[in-house]
Amino acid sequence: ETKCRCGRGDNDPTAELREDGRARRQENVVREEETEFHEGGRVGRHHGHRGGDRVYPWSEKTLLRRIGTVLWVIGKIMFALLCIYLFINSLTFLSAAFQLLGGKSAGAAFSQGSIMSNPIVGLMLGVLVTVLVQSSSTSTSIIVAMIAAGILDLTPAINIIMGANIGTTVTNTIVSMGQSIDRKQFRRSFAGATVHDCFNWLCVAVFLPLEAVFHPIRELSEQIVKGVGQSSGEKQDFIKIITKPFTDKIIRMNIKEVLADVTKYCSEDSPQYNGSLCQVSRDTTLMKRCHDEHGGIVKCDFLFSETGMSDTWTGLILMVLSLLMLCLCLGGLVKTLQSILLGPVAGALKKHINSDLPYPFKWLTGYLFMIIGVVFTFLLQSSSVFTSTLTPLVGLGVISIDRMYPLTLGSNIGTTTTAMLAALASDSDARSTTIQIAVCHLLFNIFGIVLFYPIPFMRRLPIAGAKILGNTTAKYRWFAIVYLLIVFLLAPTLLLGLSLLSNVVFYTFLALVLLLLLSVVIMNLLQKYAKHRLPLKLQTWDFLPEPLHSLKPYDRLLTSCFSHCTCCKSRCGEKPVDHELTVSYGYK
Repeated sequence: ETKCRCGRGDNDPTAELREDGRARRQENVVREEETEFHEGGRVGRHHGHRGGDRVYPWSEKTLLRRIGTVLWVIGKIMFALLCIYLFINSLTFLSAAFQLLGGKSAGAAFSQGSIMSNPIVGLMLGVLVTVLVQSSSTSTSIIVAMIAAGILDLTPAINIIMGANIGTTVTNTIVSMGQSIDRKQFRRSFAGATVHDCFNWLCVAVFLPLEAVFHPIRELSEQIVKGVGQSSGEKQDFIKIITKPFTDKIIRMNIKEVLADVTKYCSEDSPQYNGSLCQVSRDTTLMKRCHDEHGGIVKCDFLFSETGMSDTWTGLILMVLSLLMLCLCLGGLVKTLQSILLGPVAGALKKHINSDLPYPFKWLTGYLFMIIGVVFTFLLQSSSVFTSTLTPLVGLGVISIDRMYPLTLGSNIGTTTTAMLAALASDSDARSTTIQIAVCHLLFNIFGIVLFYPIPFMRRLPIAGAKILGNTTAKYRWFAIVYLLIVFLLAPTLLLGLSLLSNVVFYTFLALVLLLLLSVVIMNLLQKYAKHRLPLKLQTWDFLPEPLHSLKPYDRLLTSCFSHCTCCKSRCGEKPVDHELTVSYGYK
């Protein structure tokens, strides 16, 4: 039996007395509840109903009770829809906060056109910039402006698009942390969020070297775009029709135009380079500016325009408010869905969502959900909003991780259709370039789906990687924050810094990291499938110091640092991870 003492010694003489007292109190509570249950008392605690009402089947309910039940369920559904609406708005505010805090830095990074000839630098720059501006469409718009201005070639632009595909997944990973209180929910939600990351990183590992050497995406996109440059279209942003009346009262952004000016005037490789205009564009606020009928600048009618604060302070305040709003809406949504999705409702949903089509169409099930992902992402005009909305459902167990995977792939395709519509609606001068960028994004995702979905063995790779991350995060919940910082911030920043120092330093460091990763993968495979052929010392990783092959030392360090916090008692009383859940959800 494992006992947690929270900073006390193992020989605490009062520990056993406390355990006995706690056991007696629990026994008394159980006895009282059993008595009340048999006497028809507070039955609601056992059956999820309020008050002391008896639980009536629907057939035995009076008309008044039936109307009350229906109104109660409708109220819950309306509250859930309100939470979803505010949740989507909070994502918009979070994106605006990141843009205000890091948008100009992103534009300055893009203006360094000379360093983007390195494919990995372009990839990491795409990740970092998309994380900072919280929008892959903004990154794509900057790329189009740079190509049209002659600053950037299409080949490094494709590398940046690959990075933007990775950076846009940070939103649903942040959303999954809203369920970190419950280990089971956190395991599922974090795995459901990071299956998108695993797919994108695997695609990059395959297609980044291929594109650097053979340029298949560039060549094929050029063939597709021929003759399309004079087409026309109109972009329909359905979700903003609903959200803009609220978000425009709080904040309005003008980031695309400002960052386009920064990259155009601040890049020394640009023929339009101008030091004075560069400084003007960097000093320009990213918030929307309003003009009167004479062209003069006046205050706009949104909240943060009236404050007169700088972009940095506005971004900080907006980030705090948006994160608070996101957590409250997510908590309300999860609790409401938990109360709705109980008993037969939950069983029916799980049965229909996670079940396959009847034979002989079973193999088409994943492709059907992929189409659903495309349609919903097209309607919402945002892959981040769609996947972030599904993440709590994965945490609740309504959607399995195996079903989340094709929905995510469909979302990847759906977000490229948004870019395609935007390209068709763009100015005729830049339409051909914009369409080609959108086609490159589409081809990258299609190639990834062809490689990592139809073949069952390849399909299991992203899912297995996500489940490993989910298991690790359920065991060490601080790992989620470390993962976010390393994957989306520290690693891209480190590689960009090394590339600025020297190409020799950069490639040496990269070669050492790849050699280390390859050695670890080979050793793990040998330990699993050919353990008897290895020397006794190499059959496990125990020959290395514990901090080099286990997270337990870091967990003990963090636990000891926070062992005297106010939540210590609750953490001590927490049950260990339920390993039965591992089996039922296919974790290894």
